[in-house]
Amino acid sequence: MHIAITGNIGAGKTTLAEKLAKHYGWEVYYEAVDGNPYLAPFYGDMPKWSFHLQIFFLNSRFEQVLKIKNQEEKTIIQDRTIYEDAYIFAQNLYESGHMNQTDYETYKSLFNTIMKAISPPDLMIYLKADVNKLVSQIKKRNRDYEQNIDPQYLISLNSLYEGFTKEYNHGKLLEIDVNQMDFVGNDLDFKHITEIIEKNINIGTQLEI
Repeated sequence: MHIAITGNIGAGKTTLAEKLAKHYGWEVYYEAVDGNPYLAPFYGDMPKWSFHLQIFFLNSRFEQVLKIKNQEEKTIIQDRTIYEDAYIFAQNLYESGHMNQTDYETYKSLFNTIMKAISPPDLMIYLKADVNKLVSQIKKRNRDYEQNIDPQYLISLNSLYEGFTKEYNHGKLLEIDVNQMDFVGNDLDFKHITEIIEKNINIGTQLEI
């Protein structure tokens, strides 16, 4: 299976992907954060680097999906999806004025071409978190380039995530509210997540817990 975890910056996607992979013996495909040459400059000057960053992520995610397609005998869990690149981050940059119309239209054209060559994940898990939770998690992981993220940026992304998950029709989607959860420090919270996944992994409806 191809399972993907989606959610805003600081929602806990990478951590949950790692814990689920260890628990079930799955393989993780990580988001291209380490070694990304555009990420730190982007947070310092979004208009200058937005198009470069989004193209980098789009290419990285496309490569991952092609690899997943060729490894059908494995269950792979992916940290963030190609859909978020376009429907959340690129759209937010365009709507906020950080990406100009020409770049945005070029980006969307490339994204739409890629969509013809890939399949959606078998299951998408959306980690829903309020901005206070996101800010707390971002501070805790202490990446230098993230420490000055404007909370309004996170609010805008959350708004787009809400719209995206409500309209998502490419496959199965499981929504998990993690605001009151600590699936790292609390084994019961993690067990709760695994039980929900196991009960609903073959159900083609969106669930909320």
